[in-house]
Amino acid sequence: MAARFVVVPAWQGSGSSRAMRLIDGAEAIRGDLPAAATTVVEIPAGAGESLETGVHRFSSIAVIVEATDAALREVSAGIGGSVDGPSGNVPIVIGGDCGVEFAAVRHALASAPQTALVWFDAHGDLNTPESSPSGAFHGMVVRTLLGDGPPGLAPAPVIDPSRVVFAGTRALDDAEAEYLEAGGLAVLSPAELADPQGLVDAVRATGATSVYLHVDLDVLDPSEIDGVAFPEPFGVTTAQLTAAIRALREQFPLAGAGITEFAPSAPEASVDDLPAILRIVSALVR
Repeated sequence: MAARFVVVPAWQGSGSSRAMRLIDGAEAIRGDLPAAATTVVEIPAGAGESLETGVHRFSSIAVIVEATDAALREVSAGIGGSVDGPSGNVPIVIGGDCGVEFAAVRHALASAPQTALVWFDAHGDLNTPESSPSGAFHGMVVRTLLGDGPPGLAPAPVIDPSRVVFAGTRALDDAEAEYLEAGGLAVLSPAELADPQGLVDAVRATGATSVYLHVDLDVLDPSEIDGVAFPEPFGVTTAQLTAAIRALREQFPLAGAGITEFAPSAPEASVDDLPAILRIVSALVR
């Protein structure tokens, strides 16, 4: 598969005090991508206003969504107007915070509605503006894709909860845990990813014909990566993550993918984490 990369160095959806470092992280990854196959989305310079939505910096987030959507449409038009063009190209989004995935997943679902969303993430990102402890959009992305997000951000189509699979998730707010339990959404712990077949079976059970793979780098154990703002113990290894991605790629067409939340402590510190990140990129594009 020849990938097309869409780099979205957004930070406005983050609730971290080091949110601006997400720009450095996206730029560091971009430096190792083929320039001819990479599109960079221009991000607003300002933080933005909440506009009474309950989402911090909402005005800038809305602009980023539209700019990312436009870039994805341009990429798709250049490869035949579909997520899997005639040459097998697929857009791979490089964040930025997890909020960049809203536009990317929405774009994939519009072209391939029978897609399963596999959310490799330490966190559920299932809050609403009302339940969120932080008001940060990166903690609301999946819930927004499920149709319960802030006014002004509407997915089309709304993804069915039965087609969402959380992988490596281990840190949930109370409201997120209650939603997961009530909705019966599939959740695989880091331990359950030791054998990739369990994840393949969970995706197959959704009835999906393709997959979108979201990778928040905090799904990795902190011993594997330094440059994340919200590390959680007892995560997966890079080897386990890449094996799971490859197992899914062998069984399902890829409708799209994203890598998010790389926030190195300083630009020069990114070199320590890039080998692991590039292994993930390689597994996605294989």
